[in-house]
Amino acid sequence: MNSRDDILSRVRNGLQRNGSNAAVGRDEMLASLSSRAQGPKPTFDCEPKALLERFRLKSEKQSSTVDIVALEADVPAAINRYLTAMNLPKSAVAWPSLAALDWAGAGLAVEARGARDADLVGITGCFCAVAETGSLMVCSSADTPSSVSLLPETHIAVVPAARILPYMEDAWALARTELGSLPRAVNFISGPSRTGDIELTIVLGAHGPYRVHLVIVES
Repeated sequence: MNSRDDILSRVRNGLQRNGSNAAVGRDEMLASLSSRAQGPKPTFDCEPKALLERFRLKSEKQSSTVDIVALEADVPAAINRYLTAMNLPKSAVAWPSLAALDWAGAGLAVEARGARDADLVGITGCFCAVAETGSLMVCSSADTPSSVSLLPETHIAVVPAARILPYMEDAWALARTELGSLPRAVNFISGPSRTGDIELTIVLGAHGPYRVHLVIVES
């Protein structure tokens, strides 16, 4: 038995779970999640255009930069413009789920794979986005590896406007509805990595990307 199995076995024993009552316990957990009373929320306009604008403003307050394009086909050219303006390399690694975009036609050399330590630019999508906080919800899978948003110095995320939700509770509810069981990793990204450990001075890029650029696709 490895350490993980040992820990989970102790948890099961503590909860008095076994093969005969595991299903009942799972049903109780799901019922509790579905009936749980939500806490207070800020009140704001939840119309699609208003959500997009709130998400943009909140993202920029988190030190992200934002571009808005009409169609997903416009994304490669928009990313080329950003990389040119920032004097960054025109090569990047991207989620395999984004491989079909015409990267080469926009003058970009993009490899669809997980990130390695030498990759400077990572391009991802997102599972959804949260207007309340300006955060991305990123769920890991074979086609959406977490390393692409965590390892490169520059993280560029493609955000469908239709996937901008009002609150974080909405994001978790959507994940349970669409994914069923949660993936191995769920990350909420709110701007570049930062720390204030040293003399309370905020430093970007301490534990991950120090640039986050969002390309919002309106339709």
